[in-house]
Amino acid sequence: MSTIDRIKEIMSADPLVQGKRDELFVGRPFSLDYNRASILICDEDKERVRGISQGTFMLAFYDNEENVREAILLRALAPAKLPTDSAMISSMIEYYKDNLPTSGKASKLDDFTRYEFSFSGLECRVLGTFYKLDEKQVEFGADLENFYSAHHYSVYKIDKDVLGFIVNQRDSPEIIPGNDNEFSIGHVRYSSSLRYQGIEKDQANVYIHPADLLGKRTALFGMTRTGKSNTVKKIIEATVQISSKSSSLLDQVDPGNVQDNLRNFDIKGSPKFPVGQIIFDVNGEYANSNLQDGDAISDRYHDEVSRYSVLKKDGFKVMKVNFYTQLASGFDLVRNFLSEDGGDYLKSLLALDLTEPPTTERSAYTRWQRKVAAYQCCLYRAGFPPPANLKTVTFSGNKDLNALVKEGGSIDPAKGISLEEAVNWFTIIWENYDTNPFFAAYKAEKSHEWADEDLKSLLVFLTRKRSPRGAATVSGYLKLRGIIEQHTNTAVKAFEIEIIESLREGKIVIIDLSQGNPIIQGLYSEILCREIFNDSMNNFISNRPNNFIQFYFEEAHNLFPKKDDRDLSQIYNRIAKEGAKLNLGMIYATQEVSSISSNILKNTQNWFIAHLNNEDEIKELRKYYDFNDFADSLIRFSAKNDKGFVRMKTYSNPFIVPVQIDKFSVETTKP
Repeated sequence: MSTIDRIKEIMSADPLVQGKRDELFVGRPFSLDYNRASILICDEDKERVRGISQGTFMLAFYDNEENVREAILLRALAPAKLPTDSAMISSMIEYYKDNLPTSGKASKLDDFTRYEFSFSGLECRVLGTFYKLDEKQVEFGADLENFYSAHHYSVYKIDKDVLGFIVNQRDSPEIIPGNDNEFSIGHVRYSSSLRYQGIEKDQANVYIHPADLLGKRTALFGMTRTGKSNTVKKIIEATVQISSKSSSLLDQVDPGNVQDNLRNFDIKGSPKFPVGQIIFDVNGEYANSNLQDGDAISDRYHDEVSRYSVLKKDGFKVMKVNFYTQLASGFDLVRNFLSEDGGDYLKSLLALDLTEPPTTERSAYTRWQRKVAAYQCCLYRAGFPPPANLKTVTFSGNKDLNALVKEGGSIDPAKGISLEEAVNWFTIIWENYDTNPFFAAYKAEKSHEWADEDLKSLLVFLTRKRSPRGAATVSGYLKLRGIIEQHTNTAVKAFEIEIIESLREGKIVIIDLSQGNPIIQGLYSEILCREIFNDSMNNFISNRPNNFIQFYFEEAHNLFPKKDDRDLSQIYNRIAKEGAKLNLGMIYATQEVSSISSNILKNTQNWFIAHLNNEDEIKELRKYYDFNDFADSLIRFSAKNDKGFVRMKTYSNPFIVPVQIDKFSVETTKP
C-alpha cells in the first residue's frame, strides 16, 4: 500500500464507531471536569488491552446516546487515589506480615478480596472532544462544550487505526488531514519499554503537513545522542519531498498577477514555489558522513546540495570575499568582526556607509570615491593582497592638496595613483588637516568640512592617529589582520549572492562551520542570515513573491542570543518574529531550553522534545503548551532504547504526540 493510500485509510477511520469496542474497554470515570478525569480500572481490563502506558490516548463515551455523537479524548497521566486505597493498603500489609501469597496460583486471597485488590485509579488529562455535526464529518474541539455526571461514561483504549486518525488531527480548517502532501516522520510510542509496542503491524504512523513546517519556527531540544540530528534530517527529507510537488518556478512568475504570486500554497496544498534550505552545520554532520551519525544529507541529495566551508576542502566552495571589489560583503565581515570592540573611534568606522550613490549626484559621488579609496588603503596597510587588476585607485583630490604630497613633484589621484601612493596621500592630508589654510577656507566657503565624518573615521583608522598632530596610539588597520584569511584577491562572485540564488531555485545549501575560527563562523552565519532576510524583505515590499526558505541551526546556542538578551534587532530574533510574513522558516536544535532567547522561544510553533536531564530545563519547558504532562518521562532516560523518542507538538496539531522518529537513510524510499 502506498503512503498516500495509507494516509487516506487512516483518516477515513471513525473514532466514534471504531473506538467503542468491548475488547478495548478499560474502565469508568468517577470524576470528570473540563480539564481532568479520574478513571477506575481493573487489572483484568489492563491485561486485555495490553497495558496502559503513561501518555496513552483513550476515548470516553457518553453511554446515554443511542447514536454516538461525541467522545472525549483523554491522555493517561498518573495513578489517581481511590477512597478505598487506605483500606486496601492496610489489608495488603496484613497479608504480607502473615507471609501469605497474594498472587498467582498459590494466592490465599478470597475471591472478594482478590476482586477489590485488582482495582486502581488513573488520572487523565482532558484533551478535547470528537463530535459529529452531520453523518459524515468528525470534528475535533480542543475543550469540552459540556459534560455529564462521571458515571454516565465508559472509557476505551485507542487501537492502531483510530490512533492514526487521532494523532494526525489538524486544528487549522484549511488543512485537510490525509492529503497527498502528508509526510510520515515516525510512529506513536508511549513508553521506553516496548514489550507491547514493538510489533510493527500495531504501530500508528504520525504525519506532518507542509504548512506545519514551511515558514514556521521549529525547536528540537534534548541531550546529546538522543536523536536530534536524525530528526532534523527527517525534516529536511520531508521538505525535499514537499518541495518536489511545487507547481511553478520563481523565474516563471507573471509580474502582473500580484494576488496569485503572493499565495504561498497552490489549491492542492503544495508550496507554490520550490523550497530552499540552508543548513548551518556546526559539527559537519550534514555535509559529511561519520561513524556515529551515518548518512549525511549531502550523500542523499548530492545533486541538489551545494557545500560551503570557511576553509579550503575538496568538494566544498570556500566562503571568501574580495574585500577590495566586494565592498558590501567585505565591510559586513569587518563590521561584524569589530562589533564587540569598545574603541570610540571604531564606532564611527562601523557606522560607515559604502553604498554607491548615483553618478548624477556629483558631490556625493566624489565623497564616496574618496571613502572607497581610503578604505582600500586600510586593507592594503593591513596586508590584504590587492587583486591583480587593481593597479591604481582614482578619486578627486585638489591641486592645493596634491601639492602637499611631493614625490618627485605633485601627484594627481584623479588620474589614478597606486595604493602605496594613495596611503601616503591620505596620511599627509590627515597630518595637515588642522594646520593647512585650505581646509579652513573650504569650510568657510562650503559651510561644511572637506572631510566628512565617514572619511575622518577612515583616516584615523589608516594613520592610527586620533587627531592630525597626535601620535599613533590606536590599533587602527592592525585590527583587520584577524580576518585576512577570509580575503581572496581573485575575481569571484559574492558567496552570499550565489547562495541566495541557489535557495531561490529550491536547492539545499550546507554551510560547514565545523572547522576554523569560532568568531569567523559566527560572522558568516549572521551575514548570510541578514542577507537572505534583506533579500526577502525587498521582495516583500516590492510585491514580488518569496519562495519558502528554511534555516537550520545545529547547536543553536553557539549562534543565537542568550535567554535574557533583549536586543530584538539581532537577525535571529528578527527571523523568529518577522520571518513568517517573508516565508522564512527556522529550525534550531540544542541541548537546553534555557540557552535560547525567550523572544525566539515565544515565537516557536513546532516542538520536538527528547530527553532532558535536570529539573531546571523541565521548569523552562513547562511554560509551553502542556509539556508538563510529560515532565516525569522526559527526565527519565534509557541511552540504549530511547534515541529518537520525542514528544512532538506541531503547529496544526492541537495536542502533543509521543513519537518515535524514523531513522534517516541515504536510501531513497518510494511512496
